[in-house]
Amino acid sequence: MRYFFTIILLFTTFAFAKESIAMQVFHTYCWGCHHQTAEAFGPSFKEIANKRKKDEIIAQIVSPKQMYKKLGYKRNSMPSFNDLNATQINAIVTYILSFKDKK
Repeated sequence: MRYFFTIILLFTTFAFAKESIAMQVFHTYCWGCHHQTAEAFGPSFKEIANKRKKDEIIAQIVSPKQMYKKLGYKRNSMPSFNDLNATQINAIVTYILSFKDKK
């Protein structure tokens, strides 16, 4: 029984840490142009999640100048975020995709 609680505690801690990373990335890099469910300067996370696959979102974050035309945008106003590491990118992409409509 003690191991069960240890596993639950570790899982909860890991999930909280991943969410915390996503929120830190959101507030540092995304919030100025994107909001979760409302359109701001850029599309909402909900709109992105409903239109894009995970690999497209990652490519847009890492290399927007190469991706914007492929994704159907007329111009690129998103900077590239080369200083984000893989953990940060995966955390924010998972957060973005959490806004996808449930079917």
